[in-house]
Amino acid sequence: MSTPAVKSQCSIDLVNENDLPDLLPLLRAYCEFYNQTEHIPLAGDEALMSVSRALLANPNQEGIQLLARDSNDRTAIGFATVFWTWSTLKGGRLAIMNDLYVKENYRGQGIADLLISECARRAREHGDLCLTWQTSVDNKRAQTVYNRSGAFKSDRWLDYYLKL
Repeated sequence: MSTPAVKSQCSIDLVNENDLPDLLPLLRAYCEFYNQTEHIPLAGDEALMSVSRALLANPNQEGIQLLARDSNDRTAIGFATVFWTWSTLKGGRLAIMNDLYVKENYRGQGIADLLISECARRAREHGDLCLTWQTSVDNKRAQTVYNRSGAFKSDRWLDYYLKL
């Protein structure tokens, strides 16, 4: 996990309306990464902002976004998106960390660890039973981060999706 030195080099806060111009380039970069590696079609800026605005409008029901900033110059360097849902099997609320992204030149410094920890803290405050997420089977760098987070890797579930 991260060290106190890393914590002093970045801050993590809930996204607010004023953060959206700084968040958008990170959202784009995240989508471009998955477009290149997984061939997922790119979402437009308006669609990306509509997700962020929906979360801002109803954070207790929909979810939250967190923004990591460099403490020195306040540059936006990473983000995480958490959606709230329910789990019948767990009998309670569930938090889904749908997105986690750190700018390439800030990777390897523990910022992803801090974002995961803050997502978990916010999920506990929300009353969720667990924080869950997925990553590409080819994203070995992310898997390294997730393996050291204390999370359990599922070997029992497959993901499916149905285009609508």
